[in-house]
Amino acid sequence: MADLSDSILLAAAAIPPGRVSTYGDLAKVVGCGPRLVARVLANSGGSTSWWRVVRADGTIAAPLLAEAAELLAGEGVPVRDGRVEIARFRAEL
Repeated sequence: MADLSDSILLAAAAIPPGRVSTYGDLAKVVGCGPRLVARVLANSGGSTSWWRVVRADGTIAAPLLAEAAELLAGEGVPVRDGRVEIARFRAEL
């Protein structure tokens, strides 16, 4: 499990500034489910760029929205109505 967690954190860290990825995108890269990706990021203590990972529809979880929106805006990624435009800002992993 530790190797998988490390892989998830490395994949999240590989998302370039100004881009986002989804939990599902990262899950495909590392070979697990999107819920595990979310759990690992939630328990990472902020050790990676968690704000660049959003839901499949581009939304951000309500408890994370304010901080993630601020961090994303600083990278040039607008968040409108709690959502990132996935088609425009999705990273290729």
